[in-house]
Amino acid sequence: MKAVHRLSIIGAVAAALTGGLLATSNAQTPEERLYRPPEATIYRDAAYRGPAVFIGEAKTDLGLAWPVNSIRVASGRWELCEKTRYRGNCRTVDRDTPMLGSVLRGMTVQSIRPVGGGGGGGGGWNPNPPANDQSARGSFAEFHTQPSTNGYRVLACANGSATAACAARAADTWCRSIGWNGSAREHMETINRREYLADVLCVRSGY
Repeated sequence: MKAVHRLSIIGAVAAALTGGLLATSNAQTPEERLYRPPEATIYRDAAYRGPAVFIGEAKTDLGLAWPVNSIRVASGRWELCEKTRYRGNCRTVDRDTPMLGSVLRGMTVQSIRPVGGGGGGGGGWNPNPPANDQSARGSFAEFHTQPSTNGYRVLACANGSATAACAARAADTWCRSIGWNGSAREHMETINRREYLADVLCVRSGY
């Protein structure tokens, strides 16, 4: 009977923690609600007409067969470059622009990336995708769906192949950076052939 009683208590605690975690992870702070990842749409023709391509992350090689004549910027600042891998002549755009070049020629764009908000030149650009981290914090642990640094996803392994051991070290380092002792659990998520930390459980002790 005592064993059954203990199991019932454990089950009740687990259910309460799970319910609390789900409720907390769905809640957003005012800052989270205001944050929007960089998004833009480029168009072949002026005045946002013709074929269009939605852009939600850095693209080293767009492979476009047509010049870009207009762009709608939903959020962020974007650097448009005439050659792949952000080479050649580049132009930074931070608002809707109905005509990028001359009426007849437009602008050759083969790579595009979001750039930092301060100053010019794109010095604040981060190659990692923006994060939409949902978290739940308790007394001895904190769960994060998409660990982030300065609003961007954290690589599972900064150097070399992304192995489970490397991801564990990266998760430990990231958890320590936000005030915890380390990570008790972490997973990897593949985005554009790169591995990022996901579902990381930071703990106070005993990990």
